[in-house]
Amino acid sequence: MKILVFNGAMEHRETDTSNRLSLFLNQTLSKKGFDVQQFNLAEADIPLFDTNTKSTPRSVELMNLIFREADIHIWLTPLYHGSMTGAMKNCLDWLECSAGLPEPYLTGKTIGLVCWADGVQAMQGINAMDSVAKALRAWTAPLSIPIKRGDLFNGNELCQDYQKRFDMLLDVLTKGPSSSSKNSI
Repeated sequence: MKILVFNGAMEHRETDTSNRLSLFLNQTLSKKGFDVQQFNLAEADIPLFDTNTKSTPRSVELMNLIFREADIHIWLTPLYHGSMTGAMKNCLDWLECSAGLPEPYLTGKTIGLVCWADGVQAMQGINAMDSVAKALRAWTAPLSIPIKRGDLFNGNELCQDYQKRFDMLLDVLTKGPSSSSKNSI
């Protein structure tokens, strides 16, 4: 099973929340034996979406291939003005290049959603990603993780509460919803 960790932030430092979460997910899923690929938007060189372009940029072709080959996605974004990052939305808009394929966009993919904010409004970002995922014909997991960033880490480690939430999300994504019914937060 191929799992894509889509880091939709434009952060470059290893200590940034998006990179710490990407690393955590990559290590956790790899230890469980999954084929994990990270797509870090900050490194992807995705141009602004342009419906009038005569040729699709190579970086966009590669992104489309990576996104469509993954069985499961986990999307990560900080909350930006009530939504996901604009760069993340722009990247997802480029999936329009697959419109003519037999299974366009993200048809049938399952997507886990994670958003963080300094306050308690991260659910707004989850809702924005949920709308886009559904428009791209994907299924979103019935469990998402809105994060209050100040509570996420205890020093260098993910705090226990969020560790449990991520474990539940990963179980739902990889085993199905009944696997997490025994666990509760």
